[in-house]
Amino acid sequence: MEKKYSFSKSFKIVCIALMAIGVISIAIGFISSPEKAWADLLLNNYYFLSLAIGASFFMALQYITQSGWSAAFKRISESFIPYIPVAAIIMFVLLFGTKSLYHWTHHEIIATDPILAHKEPYLNLPFFIIRMIFYFAVWIVLTQLLLKYSKKEDLEGGMTYFKKSEFVSKVYIFSLALTFSLASFDWIMSLEPHWYSTIFSLKNFIAAFFHGAAIITLIIIILHSYGYFPFITNAHWADLSKYIFILSIVWGYFWFAEYLLIWYANIPEETIYFVKRLAFPWKILFYGNIAINWLVPFVVLLSNYFARRKSILAFVIVFLIIGQWIDLYLQIMPGAVGKFKIGITDIGTFLGFTGLFIYLIASSLSKRDLTPKNHPYLEESLHHSMH
Repeated sequence: MEKKYSFSKSFKIVCIALMAIGVISIAIGFISSPEKAWADLLLNNYYFLSLAIGASFFMALQYITQSGWSAAFKRISESFIPYIPVAAIIMFVLLFGTKSLYHWTHHEIIATDPILAHKEPYLNLPFFIIRMIFYFAVWIVLTQLLLKYSKKEDLEGGMTYFKKSEFVSKVYIFSLALTFSLASFDWIMSLEPHWYSTIFSLKNFIAAFFHGAAIITLIIIILHSYGYFPFITNAHWADLSKYIFILSIVWGYFWFAEYLLIWYANIPEETIYFVKRLAFPWKILFYGNIAINWLVPFVVLLSNYFARRKSILAFVIVFLIIGQWIDLYLQIMPGAVGKFKIGITDIGTFLGFTGLFIYLIASSLSKRDLTPKNHPYLEESLHHSMH
């Protein structure tokens, strides 16, 4: 019998302490450099929102493909969903910092800039807010619907609610393709409104899925080390590692495709983005980004021997946690702040968001049985083996 996850008091205190560090860091940031503090808020909120979106996409994909091997781990991806409404609140707080973050919100700049004037029908604050409300409404409604059907399935079993979840998942992934793409344009790419890339949204969507799947795997590894999921075999580790390995290749492909096409075309409006990031000291992170997010998982997980070892998997995922932050730091800070400076407030803010994110996940996991006992494919997951 699978034991229920317990969110211990000591672990809650650790999460709250991390959140306190984050609040203090943000406060210090606003006192010392408000422009940097707004950028840090955007970076960290988008970071953890992308993990939640990536995990929800992973969950939807399991429904659509009717995957049996992952059924026993459904609770893990579901536990990311509570962060989405929290991210919505923080993102609306960030509206107070739009003048600091986004050049296109300054009317005096638009009046003298023909490119921004041309984009003004789309890049204007009222429409920006309307789109933001729409994005979060779609994500929250559909993910909460998936949670509702999951709870009904726990009570009643059978295929009825699984089929409903499968249908909602199909709607969700198609709506996500549009909404998350537009959201990445709005919140990240418009930080440098003269620059554009048609691959940008695809790269960010893959990054969300890639790192979301990695964090799901890390949580499973941690829980397994504490005695949860005793049924796990090398077959489960192999399948989880395949997601990370394959998605690292896809992420690397989109990263290289964006860079290669812009470098080869040599159009000034496009190359300025990379010229800035290839200048010292930004180029340290630029090359570190591709090394951590692609080279490390590709080289390490290429071997089946390493891919089936949970300690090796955990090692790779720790790198990817850093890699996603570096990727977003490179996307946000050169345009929003311009100066390269990773300080205590950056690290403290990240720790605060990490504490909040972990608290929400642990709280969610503690409310229901860790194993979805009435899932129609549970037995397949419990007895999953190599083919």
